Amino acid sequence: MITGFRRVVKAGFVGFWRNAYVSLASIFVLTIALFVIGSTMFLNQLLNTSLEILQSKVDINVYFVPDAPEEEVERLRTAVAALPDVASVKYTSSEEALAEYRERNKDDTISLQALEELDENPLGATIAIQAKETSQYENIARFLDEQRALEQPQVQVIDEINYNNTKESIDTLNSIINATKQASLIILGILLVAAVLITFNTIRLAIYTSREEISIMRLVGASNMYIRGPFMLQGIMYGLISGVMALFLFYPLLTWIGPRTEAFFELNLFDYYIVHFGEIFVVLVSIGIVLGLVSSTFAVARYLRT
Repeated sequence: MITGFRRVVKAGFVGFWRNAYVSLASIFVLTIALFVIGSTMFLNQLLNTSLEILQSKVDINVYFVPDAPEEEVERLRTAVAALPDVASVKYTSSEEALAEYRERNKDDTISLQALEELDENPLGATIAIQAKETSQYENIARFLDEQRALEQPQVQVIDEINYNNTKESIDTLNSIINATKQASLIILGILLVAAVLITFNTIRLAIYTSREEISIMRLVGASNMYIRGPFMLQGIMYGLISGVMALFLFYPLLTWIGPRTEAFFELNLFDYYIVHFGEIFVVLVSIGIVLGLVSSTFAVARYLRT
């Protein structure tokens, strides 16, 4: 068994170097396919980052009445923070709200004068609620409405919930996220199918040059596995080399484009490439090896059936 394995490996390497031009053609096609797949991965990451930034800017604000009991405000804040759909709750006291109002209107003399004429702080505390997913804001808003309905008329706590004002923006963002995820899956699926077909046809052409050798091996009684083994090894070599070459092609491209993506999308693709190099290497090389192995296996099967 060990001797047979060594012969298969040797035959695979010999066939790879003997058909150097055909091997280069196969590697070139597979490298382009992996480069396109890798580009889709990077574009998808850019899009996801942009959507996360948009999502982080969407929230529900709860405004409390100025004289709301502090213990009631804290009770509601704690209850909201405990919801499974909530990612974060930012509390702003009435004093902080007043300071922020003064800062925003520091150039508006009339507004500041009107504020000075009041004997007390007209602003109440607020909490800004961010959900884990945009689709979860409706559940949070429903919970807040239920809490508001339970309030006693003489002890009013919540003054306003701005969910209805932001509902349209949240629904639009949610639709964009869902459409983006579906489009990414469809595009990636199409590219994978195209890569499989192109790689299969290219490797089949490479094996076509060895059809007479395969026929002779069958005539002398070689097993199907012994015949198929060298071509399977060549397919693995195609995928491995193509994956590494695709990674090398990304390096200068991302070095140039990284600062530009950071300016527009707040994500430097070159930094992302360096930080996640191991993951990207495993994904691209694995896809390349699988494509090369499967394509070579099916391509040689035609000559084993005749």
